[in-house]
Amino acid sequence: MEVEFSKENFLLPETKYDYLDHTADVQLHAWGNSLQEAFEQCGVSMFGYMTELDYVSVEHCYKIEAKGDDLEGLLFHFLDELLFLFSAEPFLVCKKLEITKFDLENFEIICRCYGEPFELGKHPQGTEVKAITYSAMQIVQNVEASNYEVFVIIDI
Repeated sequence: MEVEFSKENFLLPETKYDYLDHTADVQLHAWGNSLQEAFEQCGVSMFGYMTELDYVSVEHCYKIEAKGDDLEGLLFHFLDELLFLFSAEPFLVCKKLEITKFDLENFEIICRCYGEPFELGKHPQGTEVKAITYSAMQIVQNVEASNYEVFVIIDI
């Protein structure tokens, strides 16, 4: 669902992710000062693997919702909803994600997704992401150090 937003004073977050080699697939590695930030960074990293985010403008904002049975399931369904947003109308490629509801008791996320529709010729084509996997998924939480990391293998 598309939602209104203001481009005034719009800031992009610092990049806190990288890509790790993994046999025939790739592993997304994202981190943050909170688990919420690590989830947001992981989602952005997936879009960054599909195209170069420097070429993406923030023109639209869509809201997605995800639910899981546990923390890993929540991460899986969150990324799966983002992949669907890219793979179907409006073919949105996101440059920023802002989780507005991060409920770890009921395992629910509501997220605002900022970007624009993918357009060949404007956006360099990266690698197609076919699916999110549970394989070797890790969520590392070091609460004392405010260090949170997620590792997710995507099927390419």
